[in-house]
Amino acid sequence: MAIVKPFKGYRPIPEKVGRIASRPYDVLNSEEARNEVSGNELSFLHVVKPEVDLPEDLNPYDDRVYQKAHENLQQLIGDQVFIQDDKPCYYIYAQTMDGVTQYGLVGCASVQDYMDDVIKKHELTRPDKEEDRMNHVRVTNFNAEPVFFSYPDNDHIDTLVDDVVSRKPVYKFTTDEGFGHELWVVDDPQQVAAIEKIFREEIPVTYVADGHHRTAAAALVGAERKRNNPDHKGDEEYNFFLAVHFPASQLRIIDYNRVVKDLNGHTPDEFLTALNEHFEVVNYGAREYKPQQLHELSMYLEGNWYILRAKPHTYDDNDPIMALDVTVLSDAVLTPLLDITDLRKSKRIDFVGGIRGLNELKRRVDSGEMKVAFALYPVSMTQLMDIADTGNIMPPKTTWFEPKLRSGLVLHSLD
Repeated sequence: MAIVKPFKGYRPIPEKVGRIASRPYDVLNSEEARNEVSGNELSFLHVVKPEVDLPEDLNPYDDRVYQKAHENLQQLIGDQVFIQDDKPCYYIYAQTMDGVTQYGLVGCASVQDYMDDVIKKHELTRPDKEEDRMNHVRVTNFNAEPVFFSYPDNDHIDTLVDDVVSRKPVYKFTTDEGFGHELWVVDDPQQVAAIEKIFREEIPVTYVADGHHRTAAAALVGAERKRNNPDHKGDEEYNFFLAVHFPASQLRIIDYNRVVKDLNGHTPDEFLTALNEHFEVVNYGAREYKPQQLHELSMYLEGNWYILRAKPHTYDDNDPIMALDVTVLSDAVLTPLLDITDLRKSKRIDFVGGIRGLNELKRRVDSGEMKVAFALYPVSMTQLMDIADTGNIMPPKTTWFEPKLRSGLVLHSLD
């Protein structure tokens, strides 16, 4: 059963939270982060993307970058911009997008649960990205950003959350994107004990929804600390890491789309003809078309949108991987027609989160940067959990969660 532990969080003082809370490190490149922190010395990007305070030509994985993260965080704590709660707490973090609110429980996940596969994964990780986040944790001695977890819906947790959120939150703010963020502190001893007990007795597994590299890094640093501590007992803070746990039914996965630079030597007419083997192809004209159901894709080529309805032989709904439309697209189009066999390494393909809309796909093709774009129907949480439960791995760039967790609201110290 899952361990979700209370902890003494470090939190910003309420009057500063709107300036501190930042987007996570991996949704901005260094240039975008520099622009975003301009005029805001309190932005948490100074901690999670500290290269913004160093010369632009410095390698972002240089040791000085991680040291700067440590210095910036310690300054925020020293200046009492961040203060630590005096007893172990949970926190409820609410995010609102398009009038819909999801409520996450902030608590520490267990390193041992990660190693024992009580925490289920659905993506492969890259060692270089793991090492980057491991260095950040090692040098700062904090889990500075939470990972995004999910758990099977549970009525007992829902009841406790409903009781907490009936009170006034300690933080409430709206970001420039129009997303609402609220946070409550759960410090009542009875509620804290009840939450921990429910997870231990009623929640068999949790799932990494987003943040596989941060999850792996946090767990690997915890295991490293264990190996290096001859007096290890198992209750040290390094045995746990920061996570926000959402009930599966509340989460919204957005489509993750593809754009390709060329047709691999095919003319547009040849390409359309070849697609007929695996799809029913309908020319929709210049109007945008967003896929409406599973096994329906849309394509933008030469100024026209096309509906691509996958033929039954292209998918297998009894196989969690073969049922995915990203698999259908790869197996029926990207590999055989466009000769794109490795989505992680190919320079001819790029990925566009659905939050940017279909117009972004159109823009990149019309500009001449790309030749063709494909829009996909979003993966469901049921599909994600089926894949994780069966020990399978999703293809790269399959899920896009929105809204993103804001960084800097609660931190976890490894001491």
